[in-house]
Amino acid sequence: MDNSDTWLIIPCYNEGSVIKDVIEGARETFPNIVAVNDGSADNSAEQIHAAGAHLVNHPVNLGQGASLQTGVEYARAQAGARYFVTFDADGQHQVKDVVAMLERLRSEDVDIIVGTRFAGPKKDDDQVPLIKRIVLKTVVLLSPRTRRLGLTDAHNGLRAFNKKVADELNIRMNGMSHASEFVAQMDEKGWKVSEQPVDILYTEYSMSKGQSLINGVNILSDGLLARKLP
Repeated sequence: MDNSDTWLIIPCYNEGSVIKDVIEGARETFPNIVAVNDGSADNSAEQIHAAGAHLVNHPVNLGQGASLQTGVEYARAQAGARYFVTFDADGQHQVKDVVAMLERLRSEDVDIIVGTRFAGPKKDDDQVPLIKRIVLKTVVLLSPRTRRLGLTDAHNGLRAFNKKVADELNIRMNGMSHASEFVAQMDEKGWKVSEQPVDILYTEYSMSKGQSLINGVNILSDGLLARKLP
């Protein structure tokens, strides 16, 4: 399938050791990729450029939320851009899942599809660490919006959406709490939302940068703050 109408958006902060491989792997299927180098102190920018992606630089670290917003704004301005995917830089997300999400986005009456690790019973080969599973399910339980939208894994960073969502998206929270803000905008703007079961690869590298229980609490508190913003 011709994916020239699709843009992958990859926020990147100090991912120089893996970002080139991630981009090169994704570009075999999706030629249009913009990576936002979020004030990295390593060689991330050079590796992004070497991999053939479009490179946008933040002069200082602004956080993943700001990087996603920058990437979406860049991608939605490109000629022919119709579909958009947020994709992690650390190798956790898989291209096969993006392909499946886009097939649905192209054929179903839906604006945004969010990946989920918790669509059904726990699999024998499930790699989601116990503490992460507890944190993420707690976030869902404490979020009326998430439950109302029918989301089981709202903080999954793999999302595919159409131009309507890209044009209307306005992320203001600059840290990891952007995921809660993303959910809030799905609800407030009336986007048609669905989920897609995905497989997340937890490598030794990605686990070394993993989300702790404290970070989960921070996501909850930042999400409550986001609800108070005008």
